[in-house]
Amino acid sequence: MPPSREPGAARLVAAVTALNILSFVDRQLVVALAPLLIAELGLTRAEIGLLVGVSFIGVFAVGTLVVGVLADRSNRPRLIALGLAIWSGATALTATATGMASLVAWRSLVGVGEAALPATALAMIGDRVASRHLGLATGFFYAGIPVGFALSFALSGVLGPWLGWRACFLALGALGLAGSLLVLRMQDPPRRHSAPSGDAGALGLWSTLRERPMILLLTAAGVLLVYASASSQHAITWLVAERGFEYSRAALLSGAVILVAGLAGNLGIGAITDRAHQAHPAGRPLALAGLSAIGLAAAAGFYTLPPTSWHFFACWLVAQAYLLGWYGALVAAVHERAPEGRRAAVIGFLLLMINLLGVATGPYVTGLMADRTSLTEALRWSLVPGGLGALLLGLLGLAEWRSSRSGRAGLGSC
Repeated sequence: MPPSREPGAARLVAAVTALNILSFVDRQLVVALAPLLIAELGLTRAEIGLLVGVSFIGVFAVGTLVVGVLADRSNRPRLIALGLAIWSGATALTATATGMASLVAWRSLVGVGEAALPATALAMIGDRVASRHLGLATGFFYAGIPVGFALSFALSGVLGPWLGWRACFLALGALGLAGSLLVLRMQDPPRRHSAPSGDAGALGLWSTLRERPMILLLTAAGVLLVYASASSQHAITWLVAERGFEYSRAALLSGAVILVAGLAGNLGIGAITDRAHQAHPAGRPLALAGLSAIGLAAAAGFYTLPPTSWHFFACWLVAQAYLLGWYGALVAAVHERAPEGRRAAVIGFLLLMINLLGVATGPYVTGLMADRTSLTEALRWSLVPGGLGALLLGLLGLAEWRSSRSGRAGLGSC
């Protein structure tokens, strides 16, 4: 069960996590069904990359900020239900696609709908869950990523060869449309404080970022960390092309590692950073910095060691647990330092920057470097920004710790 001692918190976290799983099944379905799309519609690999990259991420990233501002003043379950209906309807209509143009149109609309979920759901969790459990609760929400990835491959593997790729999109869209009716019945948790008056919307967000530079610095750390996480999407190609794995073995092992390590990483990192936060207000970024150093060192081992060594697989598990598991802890750290009443907008800004500057660019730049050198070299270099992000987190945590010892206000702490 999701952790918390607040009334109704476990049900809320479970409900929005289920929605996050559904969104990631939807998001990854294009990748999972890529061979069938290429065969029937004549798409190229670059076009598949465009469908899961710019045409989705660009719209989704901007949408998270817009929705975050709206969520601070609107009924949040209704906002999520509207987004779910939009992305599910567009998913169902993807079954009618006849080429790249129509696929781009429908997948962009999916991005519009899915943008309604993250900042809104995370703000609801923050209002319902006690701070001492916030890292674990947000980690539980982000555990939807590995579960959604695994389910997308399972759905495509079972239904794709049997009914075809169009039936997969149609079935998933119908499930989401039915779910949107259930979301309307959710209760919006009471906001701990209402949005401040007289400084609304984007103006309120910009003033918050000016007044609380710690939020901007944590966002910068997140952008650096996510570069390494996003670049790791090349791992299956790397296992086949440069480590000698058969494709089926690489895909099966990757799916199993993502599911097991991703769940362990999200829940474990959330619990560890919660305990650190209880020990000291600066504990969460300090703990995340230390865990980042361990996770990035394991990733370096994974990209370097021969696959015949058991150390290779041990490093793979630890690296994947970290690369998929740090998001919730960072969101919790930003949430705790955002002003009450503007937290959804601040989280929307965080997700906008992470997606546009990290998720959208990491795999592309790593791919360009791999074309000139090798994937092994490019993946190793992708860890450098992550190391800088871990260093920045550590410095920020130390600055807050020293400020609290001297009795001064931190960098925009609450």
